[in-house]
Amino acid sequence: MPPRALEPAGVALVDKPAGPSSFAIVAQIRRVTRARTGHAGTLDPFASGLLLVLSGRATRLASCLIGLDKRYRTEIDLTRRTSTGDPEGEVVETLSPPSRDELELRLAALRGEIELPIPAASAVKIGGERAYRLARRGVEVEMPLRRSTVYALDVIAYREGRVELDLRVSSGTYVRAIAHALGGHCVTLRRTEVGPFSVEDAVAPAAFEPGRLLPEREVLARIEAARAAAT
Repeated sequence: MPPRALEPAGVALVDKPAGPSSFAIVAQIRRVTRARTGHAGTLDPFASGLLLVLSGRATRLASCLIGLDKRYRTEIDLTRRTSTGDPEGEVVETLSPPSRDELELRLAALRGEIELPIPAASAVKIGGERAYRLARRGVEVEMPLRRSTVYALDVIAYREGRVELDLRVSSGTYVRAIAHALGGHCVTLRRTEVGPFSVEDAVAPAAFEPGRLLPEREVLARIEAARAAAT
């Protein structure tokens, strides 16, 4: 197979809808650009929001983008835990919803530096095999812990056992793990920011065109400006 083209080069801010996989969205963008294409961090199929798709020579920026902080909005059902931590799994436990005071205590324990088990339905390799494949076969394994930082975890609304949260976290944080620690599962999940990039500036996959690509120099300038502002 001939190598993919290195042009057009740049980073596309794509607003992924719930349903398709991140890889399907990357393939959709590739069909438009006909260039080498990658991403800077996937979203689960049920999740929506900002997906950074790298085109052409800009695929070399992946290492600069993957480690950026993320911001999400999620709705968590605190009356049920599922096997996957999201609406696609089977209900494995039914619980009484916590009071608002109890919810605040649980949230307080999840702010700052945390260490939680990686969800079983994840792409992490266990013994050389993807964890989600083991889970699908009913193989129970002890999942490794993942250390991450929760910079902000704010309640937008809490009613009828469901809490809507706005959270900003370090790269590699599993929101489904946070939902499980709170006593529930993610009903919805939307990524609103990746570092200095916002979903408000993103385009739907079907509306993407090469002219929407951010040049490499602009991407790097935004990252440097954000780092300077944080110091």
